[in-house]
Amino acid sequence: MDNASRKRIEDDAKLVQIVDAELADATRRSGSWLVCKPGCHQCCVGVFAISQLDAERLRKGLVQLLIDDPVRAERVRIRVRESALRLQDEYPGDVTSGLLAEDDASQERFEEWGNDEVCPVLDPINGTCDLYEARPMTCRTFGPPVRTNEGGFGVCELCFIDAPPETVLDAEMHTDFLALEEDLNRALEDSTKRIGKTIVTFALR
Repeated sequence: MDNASRKRIEDDAKLVQIVDAELADATRRSGSWLVCKPGCHQCCVGVFAISQLDAERLRKGLVQLLIDDPVRAERVRIRVRESALRLQDEYPGDVTSGLLAEDDASQERFEEWGNDEVCPVLDPINGTCDLYEARPMTCRTFGPPVRTNEGGFGVCELCFIDAPPETVLDAEMHTDFLALEEDLNRALEDSTKRIGKTIVTFALR
């Protein structure tokens, strides 16, 4: 492993540590309004875009799982292959590279596509993530209130039901780490020349 790769891993580990700390803090402030728990996996249904930084982390996580638990890792690989077969014919992007197309028509199609596809990393028996420690940033920030670009909050529909607006505001997850994430992802894209977003299935295929 060269020095640049080693530094990327170290920097991503620091990013993950920051994000997980913010999630823990938001979880504490959310109290009983946040009902997310192991086995609750509604958020694992439906494809979503991930960055190259997420994709690299997932691949490293699968490599580690192959060492730690080869049987479980092989189950993940089987689910990935099956998912790819289901998704490839109508994938709004390049199937070979896994990169999503960025034109308006493709992005609009992506919003309506793959909504019933279960994440291949989800263990269908236990309802838990087989690559939890390597999960994408979207998964790490889902649940607590997260401010959207439109000025509102994105919240899991199972959480904060009938909560007063001030309760949602008080539980907001702080996202000061986004600039660091963007910098690290940009550096990775510059290094690998893989520029753009993908999905979990094609990141692990």
